[in-house]
Amino acid sequence: MSAMLSSFIFSQLGSREDALAQPSVGFREYIDTFDGYTFLYPKSWIQVRGAGADVFFRDPFVLDENLSVELSSPSSSRYKSVEDLGTPDIAATKVLKQYLTEFMSTRLGVRRESNILSASSRIADDGRLYYQVEVNIKSYASYNELAVMPQDRQQQLEWDRHYLSVLGVENNRLYELRLQSPENVFAEEENDLRRVMDSFRVVKAVI
Repeated sequence: MSAMLSSFIFSQLGSREDALAQPSVGFREYIDTFDGYTFLYPKSWIQVRGAGADVFFRDPFVLDENLSVELSSPSSSRYKSVEDLGTPDIAATKVLKQYLTEFMSTRLGVRRESNILSASSRIADDGRLYYQVEVNIKSYASYNELAVMPQDRQQQLEWDRHYLSVLGVENNRLYELRLQSPENVFAEEENDLRRVMDSFRVVKAVI
């Protein structure tokens, strides 16, 4: 995506109190009018270019905590609704499979455990239907896979991550907002991450 063809608008948003939420970290709004989507992101996060996604932001202090947006190809997709993916449960299975494919490792002694934590749908204030998916993936690795004795090849947890995905359809394209957080950080920052998740909107692209 060419930067000259995209319109990026950053604006500081006033805090909105939530009786159930912790004090907000503060957010900015990201709007891509060319591809047609918008979301809030923590104002302390930085944009990383060349990360492979349409857009990518990362927490500068917790490098495994980040968000990205993925889009289906405009020339090969003809989505009419997120329901084209099937039910939320079916969509969640597809999302998890995609994550596991992307994280596939050729290293010896690597094992992944994964669980779908939730799959739901909601109609946002823009009247559009969105799917929300949460999964957990753990990676285990043996650091001495070539050892002769089995007890010397025991696997250890190398990372444990919480993933949030929001799926929406507009402009005949499938949009996915992805949030990644280490599981031991997620509980502390859950309110802010869910606010990002709930803020994601797809809009008519400006061509």
